[in-house]
Amino acid sequence: MSNKYYKTGEQRGALVRTLFGSLAPRYDLINDLQSMGLHRRWKNLLANMAGVKPGQKALDLCCGTGDIAFALHRAGAEVVGLDFSPAMLAVAQARARKRPATPNAPSLEFRTGDVMQIPYGPASFDIVSIGYGLRNLESWERGLEEMLRVARPGGRLLVLDFGKPEGWLWQRLFFFYLRTVVPLLGRVFCGDAAALAYIYDSLQAYPAQSGVAGKMTELGCREVRVRNLLGGAMSIHFGIKMDG
Repeated sequence: MSNKYYKTGEQRGALVRTLFGSLAPRYDLINDLQSMGLHRRWKNLLANMAGVKPGQKALDLCCGTGDIAFALHRAGAEVVGLDFSPAMLAVAQARARKRPATPNAPSLEFRTGDVMQIPYGPASFDIVSIGYGLRNLESWERGLEEMLRVARPGGRLLVLDFGKPEGWLWQRLFFFYLRTVVPLLGRVFCGDAAALAYIYDSLQAYPAQSGVAGKMTELGCREVRVRNLLGGAMSIHFGIKMDG
């Protein structure tokens, strides 16, 4: 049975915007439930891998409710969180207003924008990250190209997303969890099983670890590596934009 939120081609963006608009009020709760809270640890790990230095600028794409943007900001970066879902950005901005004010803290802002056409010029950021968003783009390849475009020479690119475990048994168990348990969470907490069944459907067409790492290398990134999490059920890709 096809998923009403999953289509390829030009319809992809509009459907994903609708999906995340409906999920926004319960997005953080759902992430906590389906990952047993581990997603927060993974996002903090990405921020640690970014190697933030004082005064550096970071762009977090598909920022959602702001977890990675906040983590990069705590690490000392000036951060822009970019997302094309007004509903998700509203949650991120509300969370930002509740954070205690810190004197001389670096800037943090959330703004509307599309990863397929990032509204910044070339070589604008020292760190460009995307968490659980590359898989949702109309073209994940174009997404990586845009990330590289706005990164400065020597800048770090980081991608956190669902992966495909190599082990046959663990992959079968993980995919079974995504096909059965996760949609049930969608039905209970969102009244819509398809909203979370989307994860499994979108993952089938996503190249995951090897494909994303290969594309980063093809684009000219150096020191490309993949850090598998939870036996490869999740992964963080890391690469550095070539100098010059």
